[in-house]
Amino acid sequence: MLKMLLLVLLMAPFAGAQSLPAKWEELTAEDFVSALARAGGVCVLPFGIIEKHGPSGPLGTDLINIRATVVKATEQEYAVIFPEYYFGQIFEATHQPGTIAYSTRLQEQMMQETVSEMARNGCKKIVVANGHGGNTAFLSYFLQTQLETPRDYVVYGYSGIGNAPDVPAAARPTKPGADGHAGEGEVAMVMGTRPELGHPDRGGRESGANLRRLDLPQGVATGINWYSMYPNHYAGDASGATAARGQAMLEAAAARLAAALRAIKADQISLRLQNEFFGLQSHPLDTRQ
Repeated sequence: MLKMLLLVLLMAPFAGAQSLPAKWEELTAEDFVSALARAGGVCVLPFGIIEKHGPSGPLGTDLINIRATVVKATEQEYAVIFPEYYFGQIFEATHQPGTIAYSTRLQEQMMQETVSEMARNGCKKIVVANGHGGNTAFLSYFLQTQLETPRDYVVYGYSGIGNAPDVPAAARPTKPGADGHAGEGEVAMVMGTRPELGHPDRGGRESGANLRRLDLPQGVATGINWYSMYPNHYAGDASGATAARGQAMLEAAAARLAAALRAIKADQISLRLQNEFFGLQSHPLDTRQ
């Protein structure tokens, strides 16, 4: 009985360490190998941005929120977490202080080299978890570029933006129109993990209303569309943001991502079809059925 008790006590620190999030930068090289095996080769890259978030949110709102969502999700479905990544698309906010916008070529090159390095280290299922609306089109394009040349890994895109229609009442906005870029939802989510970084009391210092300054037909867009609507780079009203709502949002978002990670771990088809595609890529006439 005494030997059993000693064994439990000795194993307790090890068990606790295993339950910690597998943050890439915090692992030793040896622990990284173990974490990767436990994750089944699944690694998540939290994709945010550095930009103005109205009068209430920190510049790293998207980065903070997607990282927190990924960490929470991997408590339910284990995966290795890449460090915060913010080399995305944000040209529409370069007129605002604090925005960091990298050139298009560098964005593409950085993302490709990053996932290639992740794959070289054993990540064969790479999940780019996006938390910034301006990254959406970029990520969609990047996924298609993965078919340019053969590779032995799969990149999955995941959007962590916005609430699903079935979110619990505690995660819903306090009034219609409150959510939006730097609005109640985003600031609340920051407050759910870092309450000292949200300033809902400043929410009314700027207007988050849509000015509708363009008069173009439906289906017509230009790069200046967003600025024409929201020159303050603020949409909605963050005044009602609370930590309680942010925590409820985080729980719901993490549960959705955890479910996606489970499906990705079980996916045996994507890589097979990708290899099939690459096998036919250099002999397109052989694809005739």
